[in-house]
Formats: sequence, structure tokens, C-alpha cells
Amino acid sequence: MGCATCSTINGEVAGCKNNGGCTSGGCNKLNVFDWLANMEMPAQKQSEFVEVRFKNGRKDFYKNNDGLELTTGDAVIVDVPNGHHLGHISLMGELVMLQMRKKSVDPETSEIRNIYRLANQQDIDRYRDVRNREMPTMYRTRQIIQEMKLGMKLTDVEYQADNSKATFYYSADDRVDFRELIKILAGEFKIRVEMRQISLREEAGRLGGIGSCGRELCCSTWLSDFKSVSTQAARYQNLSLNPSKLSGQCGRLKCCLNYELDTYMDALKDIPDVEEPLMTEKGLAKLQKTDIFRKIMWFGYEHENSWHPLEVHRVNAILKMNKSGKKPATLFEDSLDELKDSVLNEDLARMDKKYSSKNKKKKKKRRNKNRSKGSFGDGQKSKKNS
Repeated sequence: MGCATCSTINGEVAGCKNNGGCTSGGCNKLNVFDWLANMEMPAQKQSEFVEVRFKNGRKDFYKNNDGLELTTGDAVIVDVPNGHHLGHISLMGELVMLQMRKKSVDPETSEIRNIYRLANQQDIDRYRDVRNREMPTMYRTRQIIQEMKLGMKLTDVEYQADNSKATFYYSADDRVDFRELIKILAGEFKIRVEMRQISLREEAGRLGGIGSCGRELCCSTWLSDFKSVSTQAARYQNLSLNPSKLSGQCGRLKCCLNYELDTYMDALKDIPDVEEPLMTEKGLAKLQKTDIFRKIMWFGYEHENSWHPLEVHRVNAILKMNKSGKKPATLFEDSLDELKDSVLNEDLARMDKKYSSKNKKKKKKRRNKNRSKGSFGDGQKSKKNS
């Protein structure tokens, strides 16, 4: 029973038939695997708190006061303000306490509501009928918003299982006065209306999609906490500051820019800050690019088009000499200069071999072509003589 469509019709299980990609209820959205499911904590009381998942991966914590025998995935009826709602258990046991601690939910001070009972088939069928109202309601509400010329974008509509309340999720750049809109919606749909503003990142997570990496969006599969991302993260990783490449489907900077930032920050500790060109007797050498993980910095003279690789310790030595008023003869030490010449000679030899083999192949093709032409001409001559 992963979503509202996983019910029985005429004694047969219907299901959403999306093979794990359920879009109607978000069966696999923000799923968690309980590694401690088969382990019992010694001399400890089993946790009475459970985590319940609702539409689009929205989750909340509830208390099992009645001691119901629950398992992960069970449909339950839970207590909500002014009514009840249907959700599915996503997590149980000691991992729930870890999640509560992670989200700063104190079981003693926070208001945690109760689980009424396990949902029966009649509850699930009734909830499926309620869910069928969501799409027509969303389309009609978008028309009303367009007619009222409100600066907001409606993303999703979620009906409560008891059909007494509907939550409208929207995003907007500025503050929106929707008091008149609530009156119109309540009068047209005969239901209590709650307007909830969400960020653009949360909107992208609700809609879902495929990222530039070829995988599903992180915000719609596993990411639940959205941290701020700055352009400084792209600068530290030597990425081009191209908004079209750095922005995600939400229009904001990609969350994955923060994933490897700590690794780059650790690697940058050994790399010196070169604010001015290096001074040598040959001239000024400007920094062109930095290979952070290989600890190599590339410099180029003003009158040359080629770049010269330097190791970090050599750059530090030149900076120290420049501070004391000295200039090295060249950027390279003798060992590095010889290494560069040997590498250059190897590249030239490789290119000579490559093009010489191509020329040999061309000559061979021409020779074979001429031979075939000569044999064809001899055949024609023999026919004429006969």
C-alpha cells in the first residue's frame, strides 16, 4: 500500500503500475532503509514514536499510544488539527529517535499527535476518491489566480483524507494578498482552505525531473534539508561562472555544488594565493590556472602563448625570493626544466610517428589504386586485340 491507487477493485489489487516511479502518491519519494529493523536494543524499551509519510514525501512524527502492531509501509489514520488524515509508516524503531534528534524535535516539549488506528480498505478507497479531486481543483484554481492577476504560482493541492480541508502549495517572489482568493476557493469547493508558501527548491522537489547528471533530482529523491549555495563554492572549485550551467531546474544554484566543497577547501590549504605576477629575470609570469588536486600551478609570460607548469613548493620559493627583492633566472628549476624538455620531446616524437604512419598508409593506398587501374587497362587492351 504505497499510494492511494494501491487498492483493490473487484477483489483484484489495482496498483499504480509505475514500477517504482509512482507519481500519484510518491511511493518511493524520500524513502529510507531501516538497517536496524532486525536488531533489538538490549534492555531498552521499544520506541513509541514512528515516522509517517504523506503525499510528495512530506513526513511527520507520531506517537503510538495504543500499542498497535505496526510495520513499515502500513497505512494508518493519524490525528491532525480539526480532523484526521491517512499516511504510511516510513520509519520505526531507534532510527526514529535519531531522526527526531537530527531535526531538533524534543519528544517532551514538542506537540506530537497520536495514531488512531490502522487504515482499512474502506478508508483507502475513500482517500482515493478524495485524491481524484486534486487535479481538477488545481486546474480551476490556476484559472482563478490568472483572472485575479495574482503574482503567485500554484504548484500542488493536497486534500485531507476526511475531505474537510485542502492545502494549496504555491511559490511567489513577493508577498501576495490572497485573502480574497481564499474566500472564492472556499465558496467554490465547499472546503476549508490553507495556503502554504514553499521555496523554489521545494517546488522543484515536488514536481521532480531529471538533472544534468542524468539522474533524478536530489531534492525529489533523498534531499530534505536545503542549505544555501553561493557562487563562492563555484569559484573554489574552479568552475566557470556560467548561470545556465550552475543553475538547477529551480532556477537557483545547484545543491550539488556543496557536496565536494569541503574536499576542495582542504586541498586549497596547501596552495598559495598569487595576487600579483611572479617576477623573474625573463619577465613577469601571470597565473593562468591551478590544478588543485595535483598541486600544479600554470604560469605564462606576457610575450608568450605557452603556459608553464610549476609545483607548489617552487611557487612558494619564487614568492619568497620576490618578497626579499630577488628574481630567479627562470620559473623552472634545473630538474623541472629537463623534465619539461623530455616530456616535450616525447610529445614531438609521438606526433612524428603518428603522421608518418598516416603518410605511409596514404602511399600504400595510392600504390594499390594504381595497380588496380593498370590491371583494368590491360584487360581492355586484350579485349580489343581479340
